[in-house]
Amino acid sequence: MAKAMFAAGCFWGVEEFFRQLNGIINTRVGYAGGHTKNPTYKEVCKDTTGHAETVEIEFDPSVISYEALVQFFFDHHNPTTKNRQGPDIGSQYRSIIFYYSKEEEKSAHKIKTKLEKSKKYRHPIVTEIIPATEFYPAEDYHQRYLQKRNISHCSN
Repeated sequence: MAKAMFAAGCFWGVEEFFRQLNGIINTRVGYAGGHTKNPTYKEVCKDTTGHAETVEIEFDPSVISYEALVQFFFDHHNPTTKNRQGPDIGSQYRSIIFYYSKEEEKSAHKIKTKLEKSKKYRHPIVTEIIPATEFYPAEDYHQRYLQKRNISHCSN
């Protein structure tokens, strides 16, 4: 098994679209990329912790590759809006790929560069590609939030 972490806006929807992929073993929502230890949802929402709403993914690389996860990440959010996804505004909603190895870093940059050259997006991609930081799981009520409510996606 392997791990990956992505931030792409509100973690409820991000978790749900990754959770549906074949090869995903487990998902957890939480906070990463900031400076506050053990942040709470209320603290992260104040946009003062430096953390982004993040999804930690445990996956089977013999079923789904890291590159496929990165591509899926880019295909399922707008990587051109800084600190915003839909109606959600603040640095906690920024687009981030957290990598655990140099190979993952190279893969993420390669896919990002290919997308930029393809002109798929009218604006530059602002997704950060940074080393994995400590992941702080969100409160229990946030875990599988949409699944618990039998909702397939967040509405804007």
